[in-house]
Amino acid sequence: MGKTDIIIVGSGIAALQLARQLQNHFYVMIITKDKIKSGNSYLAQGGIAAPLGLKDSVNAHFKDTLEAGRYHQDEDGVNQLIADGKRIVQSLVDEGAPFDRKVDGSLSLGMEGAHSEHRILHSGGDQTGKYLVKYLLKSLSMEKVEFIEGEMVYELVKDDNGHCCGVKTKDKNDSIRYYYASHVVLATGGIGGIYSSTSNHPAVTGDGMALAFLAGAKLSDMEFIQFHPTLLWLDGKTCGLISEAVRGEGALLLNDKGERIMEGVDPQLELAPRHIVAERIYKERQRGREVYLDISRIEDFMAKFPSISTLCLKHNISIKEGMIPVSPGCHFMMGGVVTDHAGRTNIPGLYAIGEVACTGIHGANRLASNSLLEGLVFGERLGKFLIQKGVSPSPHLHSTSDQIKEGESLNIPLQSADIKEGMMERVGIIRDEDGLLAHLKWLKAHPLTFHELLDFNSREEIHIYFMWIVSLLVTESALLRKESRGGHIRSDFPREDNDQWLKRKMVLQNNDGRLRVKYHEQNETKIYA
Repeated sequence: MGKTDIIIVGSGIAALQLARQLQNHFYVMIITKDKIKSGNSYLAQGGIAAPLGLKDSVNAHFKDTLEAGRYHQDEDGVNQLIADGKRIVQSLVDEGAPFDRKVDGSLSLGMEGAHSEHRILHSGGDQTGKYLVKYLLKSLSMEKVEFIEGEMVYELVKDDNGHCCGVKTKDKNDSIRYYYASHVVLATGGIGGIYSSTSNHPAVTGDGMALAFLAGAKLSDMEFIQFHPTLLWLDGKTCGLISEAVRGEGALLLNDKGERIMEGVDPQLELAPRHIVAERIYKERQRGREVYLDISRIEDFMAKFPSISTLCLKHNISIKEGMIPVSPGCHFMMGGVVTDHAGRTNIPGLYAIGEVACTGIHGANRLASNSLLEGLVFGERLGKFLIQKGVSPSPHLHSTSDQIKEGESLNIPLQSADIKEGMMERVGIIRDEDGLLAHLKWLKAHPLTFHELLDFNSREEIHIYFMWIVSLLVTESALLRKESRGGHIRSDFPREDNDQWLKRKMVLQNNDGRLRVKYHEQNETKIYA
């Protein structure tokens, strides 16, 4: 392509939606450390929530979102997200996007946990992400949008004025490359890969958050992590996701004694908010009970859920017998890089959209199927903003080094598996001060300084370093929030504290090699260098 105006790091729904908006105005480069389709968006079984039903409304969807997020949100932002989302999804429907329909041709709107109406649009039954990614990819011009696969962005480049103007990458041979543009957008997704049990693609390990932190961007709400209640659980490990839409179709949660475990826990039973269901399954398993999703009541299960059926058959789970063993796992990060309504961060020229961003719309727990909606909305918003802003007249050059730099190394003393196990055990579904302090002590016993030696390290070493940074930010935030709210559950502080914590946020920032945490009009600086 020769010229790049805008660099997008990541290749999910938010990234593709943004590229779609920009392609008639700028030259866009999309960089991903794996393959274009290797990410959470492509794996998404659930659908897109939008109030398109005859009995539904923006206000009803707004109320459900606030309730699920435990009122920790920016309410104006939530309302605008849903209003914009309704318009954007309707436009996709009108242009022929492949959403599932009933026999009469009307949209097939599903039900999921914590929703008060049927408002979930699906594609291919339980393959919404796959269908939508393919649809957006087909709409992109290869003359204006360039894809760089297999290169890991490991540093954000800033000019002398502090303006983000490019990225540094490493390919799979650890060769270093530089790419420059007027605007850099992070669309790298969440952090599921830093947990041993997760629904996320293995490549999703919080790179964008680590990159932004090292560059001086602000992050917030890092304690709020959603654990999906129902991952397929076999032989002590997770083997894939069982969509919430299965419970929306009538599946029941039973223990190995045949008891319904959600009775007496929440009025919505299996369709309670995710954090409630995940906590209940976790506690049942802690008692030594196995938990199953009973799908025997669902007619035509294989036709409705083809990818889940394939997953079960692959692992010798009988669809006919109808009992799928499940356990919770890390699913979605509500916090991330702090942005405004258009995706701008506190660093000029740097933007964040999708799960990597903290926009204030998800609060303490994301409402089911609001994530793809978020990607579509903020992809469009940032596109409009950048079109209006334009690009600088300075040339955009590619500078490539085929040499692996040698010299001082970080000598990282950790393994990724150690971080994953520690996060799951001590910073997982249910937390307490002892466990959080123990994990923090363990992280600090393996200090990795926030400095610029990354050129000298392999991709794998940088990958572990980024995981260490994100683990540190999540653990610090979870330790500071002394209450339970949404996806953040503290056994030593089991109740919500609306007087102290309803809208209170921790803002984390790298301050010359020190982690600065600001909350409730106070500053606290912790040194990890």
